[in-house]
Amino acid sequence: MAFSVGTLAAYTKENEALLVASSVLGSKTASLIKDQGNVMVGVKSSETINIMDTDAIFQDGSSCGFNASGTTSFTQRTVTVGKIKVNEALCLKDLEAKYLQKALPAGSSYDSMVYSEEYSNRKAEKIASQLEKGLWQGDSTSVDVNLNKFDGILKLITAAGGSVVDANSVAYHGSVETSITGSNVIAIFDSIYKAIPAQVVDKDDMAIYCGMDVFRTYTVALKTANQFHYTVDQKANGEFVLPGTTIKVIALQGLNGTNKIVAARISNFFLGTDLLNEEERFEIFYAKEADQVRFVSEFKMGVNFAFPDEIVKFFV
Repeated sequence: MAFSVGTLAAYTKENEALLVASSVLGSKTASLIKDQGNVMVGVKSSETINIMDTDAIFQDGSSCGFNASGTTSFTQRTVTVGKIKVNEALCLKDLEAKYLQKALPAGSSYDSMVYSEEYSNRKAEKIASQLEKGLWQGDSTSVDVNLNKFDGILKLITAAGGSVVDANSVAYHGSVETSITGSNVIAIFDSIYKAIPAQVVDKDDMAIYCGMDVFRTYTVALKTANQFHYTVDQKANGEFVLPGTTIKVIALQGLNGTNKIVAARISNFFLGTDLLNEEERFEIFYAKEADQVRFVSEFKMGVNFAFPDEIVKFFV
């Protein structure tokens, strides 16, 4: 709603040009989906993912004749977008008694934002970070205003029920786990790999997604198990290949703290929005009647998947 400067002392000479923003990662999930071209643009409220499937029934071709056989089906899944806006009003006069006064122009009327580049970059990063979390943990019934604008992938997987393969089961894991620890994490990832449907396990875009916390537990467990011959080439990006396979393990901030792991083709996910990259657009302007600098960003976002039966979950 406004500047929070209560923790700053009254102005004394400081390095007013140094304004450091802490690190916030952008929405990696959205970037992965966009790279696949699975973005549905122009979605005002909801739009369907239209799915066609067909079979091929072989017949004896040693004789003449025509015998109709086989089925082609059409199904749909719906991407429902949340309508989101970010508004902030800033009274620059709040900065006059702090070291930040050095960034203010001469005079008593301030009609432009100070540190505008740093502020806008930080704001965009925050929006991307919140979207990353929402794409996975979004729940329209949540009391958290940053999560209740649309349903995320985890809720949609739960809603799909038995259509999604459950690797946290006796069938694939031998037991049902209630936590992910250094002693069971290697076996958990092996169980997920075993549970991936045979028809998609060899697809180039099949990957296993987990939080940075689970990813770290897994990499430490591999080291402890003396599996040094498996190189985490892309550790800086939170990615490496699952030992003994060609499938990537990808760490995502949106899954942090969930203790949930998902295996799926990235091409199975669809992102809905009204305008491509709209979440990166914003306006900063001076509202003369209120003597405030205001920030406005407004966009729509939603997510879904096409084929629940091609997804594997390990939820604890």
